[in-house]
Amino acid sequence: MKRTLITSMAILGFIFTSTAQDKGKLEFGLGIGLNSSNISTTYDSADPSINFNLGATADYYFSDRWSIKAKFIYDRKGWDNDLIPVVGPGGSRFVRTDINVDYITVPVMAGWHFGSKRNWYLNFGPYIGFLMSAKDTELDSDLKDSFNTVDGGIAFGIGVKIPVSDKLKFFIEYEGQGGIAEVFKNNDGDQITNSRSAFNIGINFLLY
Repeated sequence: MKRTLITSMAILGFIFTSTAQDKGKLEFGLGIGLNSSNISTTYDSADPSINFNLGATADYYFSDRWSIKAKFIYDRKGWDNDLIPVVGPGGSRFVRTDINVDYITVPVMAGWHFGSKRNWYLNFGPYIGFLMSAKDTELDSDLKDSFNTVDGGIAFGIGVKIPVSDKLKFFIEYEGQGGIAEVFKNNDGDQITNSRSAFNIGINFLLY
C-alpha cells in the first residue's frame, strides 16, 4: 500500500515539475473546514465524529482546464461513542468515550476545471497522513502508541471559486478521503481504515 501511494505521488510530482517549466498560473489558498469522520469497523457503537481541519493549498495550472494541487492539512479525525476498558479497584469496566485522532495530511491531486469561466473544479489523487496525536475525550488518555504513525488513501473533491478581484477568489468545496491503510498497530482482525468528508471554505490568491 505504501509503495502504491509513493509511486502515485511521485508520478504526480513528476507531472508538476515537468509542466512547471512552462508559463502557468500558481494559486495559493488558505481554508478551514468541518469534518465528519469515522473508521471502517465492526464496532456497533462507533458513530461519526464532527471535528475540523485547517489547510493551505498550492494549485499550479498547466492549462485552463488542468492543474496539480497539493494540500497541507491539520486534519482532526476519529469517531464517537466508543467503549474502552478501564481497570480499577473494583475490577474492570468499560467507559463510553469519543476518540480524537490528529493528522498532518498531504494530498497531491490532479484538478479538472470546468464551467464557462473554469470556476468549478474536481480534484482526485492520493494522500498520505502523519499521526500527531490520539486521545479519548472522557479520560484524556494518550492512545498514540496504539495507532500506526502513517495513514494513506485516496482524496477527492468538488468545489467552486467565486471571484472577488483579479487575484482573489473565495472558494466552497466538498472534500472526501477514503483510507486504505490500517489504522491500528497489531490488529489481528479485519482491516480498519479512516474515512473523512468535509465542507471547506477559504480564499485563493493568484501569485502569478
